[in-house]
Amino acid sequence: MVRIRVLVVDDHRIFAESLAAALAAEPDVDVSAAGSGPAALRSLERAVAEGRRFDVLLVDADLGGKVPGARPAVPVQEGNEDGLVDGISLVAGVRSAQPNVRIVVLAEKDDPRRAALALQAGACGWVAKDCSLSRLLTVIRGVLRDETHLPPALLTGVLRELTAARKHRTESERLVESLTPREREVLRCMVAGLGRKAVAERLYLSPHTVRTHMQNVLGKLGVHSTLAAVALARRAGVGPVDLAGDVVERGGQLA
Repeated sequence: MVRIRVLVVDDHRIFAESLAAALAAEPDVDVSAAGSGPAALRSLERAVAEGRRFDVLLVDADLGGKVPGARPAVPVQEGNEDGLVDGISLVAGVRSAQPNVRIVVLAEKDDPRRAALALQAGACGWVAKDCSLSRLLTVIRGVLRDETHLPPALLTGVLRELTAARKHRTESERLVESLTPREREVLRCMVAGLGRKAVAERLYLSPHTVRTHMQNVLGKLGVHSTLAAVALARRAGVGPVDLAGDVVERGGQLA
């Protein structure tokens, strides 16, 4: 018998333990529980090290009590036991680190906007917390067959949200394309969280020149702050510069 390894991630202990116990009664399910995003990440890393990866994560949409207003941009690895890692941020981090893990978000209520965010982050399903055990098992087995599961009542709203997000992404991509290669590199440094001095050192430019580039980036993107520029860059699919790499630009050419 092929066993399904499930990790329940919920900061409400009674719910997490009850759900884990119910799932554990199934003959083909092995289940563990984690009470926070950082604890879940440690469980995942430990499982990989021991050669027993998890197949499915069941993640509380309201993990940590945060309700994100946009697609998460902060790596969840920065979280700690005293900090907050919301459920959708955890989805994005896990899918980035372990793309083979299937993730289902458990929610107190139907919310098309947040369900769309979860799907964009890499979730395979959105399920009500009060659904039946048989329904949840159907979803767990379904996502392992690469199915996507949403409540029928959410479909129209989620499609509307995804269509709007695609439109915003297209507009953001157009704005980013208006940047020069140097300005795009500066933007990638901004996405990585580098300040003006750090950008100057990385690109072998003067702080004054970097300031000019940053002002040009904000102007061309039509925003008024670094945070807004980073959010727009993320929507356009612009990732951070590789801080671990040795590739930098000198005089407009790659070194």
